[in-house]
Amino acid sequence: MSSNNSASTENWIPVRAIENNLIILDNKYMVTGVKVQPKNIFILDQITQNNIIESLKTFYNLMDYEFWIVIADRPVDINIYISQLQLQLNETQNPSIRKLILDDIEKAESFINNDVVDTEFFILFKDNNNEVIQKRIRNLINNLASCSLIASQVSNEDLRMIVDNFLNGGKKFEMKAVISQ
Repeated sequence: MSSNNSASTENWIPVRAIENNLIILDNKYMVTGVKVQPKNIFILDQITQNNIIESLKTFYNLMDYEFWIVIADRPVDINIYISQLQLQLNETQNPSIRKLILDDIEKAESFINNDVVDTEFFILFKDNNNEVIQKRIRNLINNLASCSLIASQVSNEDLRMIVDNFLNGGKKFEMKAVISQ
């Protein structure tokens, strides 16, 4: 923590570090959790929908600790996809296929221009005991699997993105060189 009294964000956010898939707080607590893959249950039959909803109710009711459900938007980077389309366009002579590829490139570029995002879902919690944290992560992943959902432990990148979303409205902070004149 800086000793100056400026009103910078760093002075009031209690985050000491993000490492080993944990947000380490100044008070020695650690925040972590799981990332849940999205699943549109409303395309499933009614019985399956009801079973998943009942399983989720049971899942949430069995959690005997404080947790947060976080929904965060992450910008979609489709530049690699556009590059692959460009390569296909360069290799294709058939006019109808070229037209289809050009249409796909145009559509992909419109996504970039309209700030398209992926919505990601997280269940986070805090604790100060590593063994408890690891047990909770395993339980979350297994219990979500019983609800027909796929989950994995959050990564450092996921945690940085969540913090960026809260502090910067979803914009990633990047350090840039300062040039003085």
